[in-house]
Amino acid sequence: MSFHDSLNEAYETGIFLAVKSDCKMNPVRVDRVEHNEKICDKIVAEIRTCQFLVADVTMQRAGVYFEAGFAMGLGRPVIWTCRNDDLKNVHFDTRQYNHIVWKEPGDLRTQLTDRIKATIPGGA
Repeated sequence: MSFHDSLNEAYETGIFLAVKSDCKMNPVRVDRVEHNEKICDKIVAEIRTCQFLVADVTMQRAGVYFEAGFAMGLGRPVIWTCRNDDLKNVHFDTRQYNHIVWKEPGDLRTQLTDRIKATIPGGA
C-alpha cells in the first residue's frame, strides 16, 4: 500500500488488526521493519517468504502493482483492496480480480478478515 500518512489508519486498524488479531498471523509492512538493506531488496525478500500479500491500490502507486505482480509470479495469493473513492482509478489489468472495496478502516478489517479466513490456509 501507499505509505502516505492518510492511509496509516487503514493499515493500523484495518489491515494490521485483520491479519494479526483476527487471523493470528504476522503482518509485515517493510517501512516498519528495522533493516539495513536497500528497501526494494527488503520488499522483494519479504514477498519471497510471504504466505500471501495484501495489495491496497488506493492512490495507485506503481510499486504496489509491481509487488502484487511479483507475488503472483511466485504463486503467492494476492488479496486486492481499494478505498471506494479511488476504485474508478484501479488499473485495467487488475480490475478482473475481486477487490475488497472499503470505505473506512473498520470496514476494511471486517472484509479482509473474512477474505483471509475464506481463502488462505491457516487463516484462523
